[in-house]
Amino acid sequence: MSFQSYLKNIQAKTGMSPADYRARAEEKGFTEGRTLRDRVKTTDVVNWLKDEHALGHGHAMAIYALLKGAKTETSD
Repeated sequence: MSFQSYLKNIQAKTGMSPADYRARAEEKGFTEGRTLRDRVKTTDVVNWLKDEHALGHGHAMAIYALLKGAKTETSD
């Protein structure tokens, strides 16, 4: 599955766009602008996404990659 497919599936399931997740991550203190803060661990973000947004591990990792900057909304 491509990265874009993950993002589309996440949006279909939650109604939240990648921009919505970026905004929520900043509200939670995980990011500053488009960058993850140094002290934030992968498990912090993944657990938040699983607990509060009912994402599975793969989808949570896709959002983490987006927040980390490893992938963009146009990456495959």
